[in-house]
Amino acid sequence: MRELWQLTATQAVALLRRREVSPLEMLDAAEARIAATNPQINALVTLCFERAREHAQRIMRAGPAAAPPQFLHGLPIAVKDNTDVAGVRCTFGSRVHADRVSPASDIVVQRLEHNGALVIAKSNLPEFAAGGNTFNDVFGATRNPWDTRMSASGSSGGAAAALAAGQVWLATGNDFGGSIRTPASFCSVTGLRPSPGMVPRVQKQPFSPLSVEGPMGRTVADVALMFDAEAGFHALDPLSQVGPHPSFAAAAAQPRKPARVAFSTDLGIAPVVDREVRAACRAAADRLARDGVAVEEAHPDLRDAGENFLKLRGAIYIARIAPLLEKYRAVLKAEIIANTEYGLNLTLPEVVAAEIAQGEIARRMAKFFEDYDVLICPAVLCPPFDVNQRYVAELDGVQFDGYMGWLILTYALSITTCPVMALPCGFTRGGLPVGLQVVGKPHGEAALFSAAAYIEQLLGVAALTPVDPGQPGR
Repeated sequence: MRELWQLTATQAVALLRRREVSPLEMLDAAEARIAATNPQINALVTLCFERAREHAQRIMRAGPAAAPPQFLHGLPIAVKDNTDVAGVRCTFGSRVHADRVSPASDIVVQRLEHNGALVIAKSNLPEFAAGGNTFNDVFGATRNPWDTRMSASGSSGGAAAALAAGQVWLATGNDFGGSIRTPASFCSVTGLRPSPGMVPRVQKQPFSPLSVEGPMGRTVADVALMFDAEAGFHALDPLSQVGPHPSFAAAAAQPRKPARVAFSTDLGIAPVVDREVRAACRAAADRLARDGVAVEEAHPDLRDAGENFLKLRGAIYIARIAPLLEKYRAVLKAEIIANTEYGLNLTLPEVVAAEIAQGEIARRMAKFFEDYDVLICPAVLCPPFDVNQRYVAELDGVQFDGYMGWLILTYALSITTCPVMALPCGFTRGGLPVGLQVVGKPHGEAALFSAAAYIEQLLGVAALTPVDPGQPGR
């Protein structure tokens, strides 16, 4: 019999719904698994089990009678450490906020708790969620459960590592330039970057479609389960989408073979892609073709996506970080200072031109999807790298521009505003995970869940998670 920590979120919620296991038993299982594995990976940095047990008692007293379909019935989850949970420390991975305790919960946490989730921990992230490797001066680095010498990526690296190690069944993430998708790829879990506004959130610049909140789990069905509990309209987010939305869990439960799939190893913009990553993703495309899917090598026109994303990101950093520079420059990560100064040096015409370009890119993408159901491509240019390396500066002799260059395959898709699922695709010869991005049509989340569920089923990789943290061959 499988232990509770080995169950998928979908399986665990089914047991909770039938009262074959209690929320308190789930909390005990999570606490024991965290105690056994967190010293090796440092994924969860602040625990709040007492708060979770109080919430569990309230759920158990209320009973299941009036529970809505998206109710999670006392399933423990982790929340990223840049998202407020009332009464719990929230540091943003920065010494600037090292002692901060959240006075109130973020609206995504409110919604998840209202729908029966139990928040048990905050997951680690790089400082202010900037970068593709999860380390900071407050809590240190998060390590990859598949090989603890390697990075879990970022910025939702703690969330992905916790899922891969079986510490939690679901976790919140947020994705600007790939912060859900690259950790999902590195840790062989699944995550969704949804269309802007699908999961309501409060931002300083509320009309920016670049930074979104999204769910993370071990399987497509698990991610759909969480998405049902998160998605919907909220008056505090002017981009949030008025429903009713379809059941995404129902969509994921009905795997549907896409008729026409576009496949690209580099989206026409990546200067280099690791040979083993390229091979694993091509093998996935070939598997679809053998199953009768019409797979064509094609990609949308993204030639200007990268440069315009970086300009828009720089403008957002003015609001997020510039007010901190004068007082806290000495304790901020060098890359954050550079991002912010880049933004401050942009001219107004440059920012406006980037906004106009984003609209053109989004329209080109919509036009591309008139011919294809989904687009598939690698999630990251390379497999997981040494956790002590700040970022990937070069690959196969090709030097990247700045610390974001190696993330081009994710941030070029962010600017399109299309929903993107990252799911496990395979492994390198050394046993390191490789992830695949599955890109859906604009606001086509339900169809994306069905297609991703089909691909997941066909590839058969997701079932290998969770794992005991360690190093291959030891």
